[in-house]
Amino acid sequence: MQVVKSVRAMQRLAGDWKRSAVSVAFVPTMGSLHPGHLSLVRQARFLVGPKGKVVLSIYVNPTQFGPREDFSAYPRHLAKDVQACRREKVDVVFAPSDEEMYPRDPQFSTFVTEETLSKLMEGASRPTHFRGVTTVVAKLFNIVQPDIAIFGAKDYQQASIIGRMVRDLNFPVKIVVAPTFRETDGLAMSSRNQYLKGDLRKQATVLWRAIERARAAVRTRSRALSTQRLKTELKHLIEEEPAARLDYVEFFNPETLLPTLKVSAGTHMALAVFIGRTRLIDNARL
Repeated sequence: MQVVKSVRAMQRLAGDWKRSAVSVAFVPTMGSLHPGHLSLVRQARFLVGPKGKVVLSIYVNPTQFGPREDFSAYPRHLAKDVQACRREKVDVVFAPSDEEMYPRDPQFSTFVTEETLSKLMEGASRPTHFRGVTTVVAKLFNIVQPDIAIFGAKDYQQASIIGRMVRDLNFPVKIVVAPTFRETDGLAMSSRNQYLKGDLRKQATVLWRAIERARAAVRTRSRALSTQRLKTELKHLIEEEPAARLDYVEFFNPETLLPTLKVSAGTHMALAVFIGRTRLIDNARL
């Protein structure tokens, strides 16, 4: 396994693979890898087979963090992550520096912006977030030149926006969205779960309990439910936990991400909740 830190070195490798018609699957991450990330690696290997190449990037992207968010505190464990990748037989770990990705001389000044899907939910709560995501993913696609890129369904809106970007800008990349990987108590795996200490970890399961409550409501009622009524019910459920504060809960069409006035089978749900100072997200099809 190689660890590559230079953009040019990664592009040279990618060019060699292209000329040899080698299939490349790519798993972009911000590191601090957990079993959910490694499940994406295994999916990548399955898709390209033993003769293909699997590349995993580790880069905490500053442009997708807001000014009061946790960029400086975000967990970074590069040596441990590299060991995990080696065990999973990743071919290349691409771990660039900020200077490699956003050169200051001359000043970096080009961004990629999706104008519709990125305005909703996470985009409303974190206005600059998706501009940073689409910019860094576009750069990574140009550097790694993958045939396939695998994203986790926990970041459903992000995966939808990347899919739209790929379609609109004609990137020759197939986007695969793998199921959310969960702990045994339902909490979606996330690098930010490391922030949850003591009783906060138990309280964080309220996101999954809210999803289960919404699913039960859809199953047990014969008619479509009022979105506003269900939102109010879930807000009460979530904020019964002492450290929990709801940022948003939305019900929407899974194709367009547009909000729905009624909730029924097939509606998608997403929510963001602060557990203490830690902001967690989750989503599910109802």
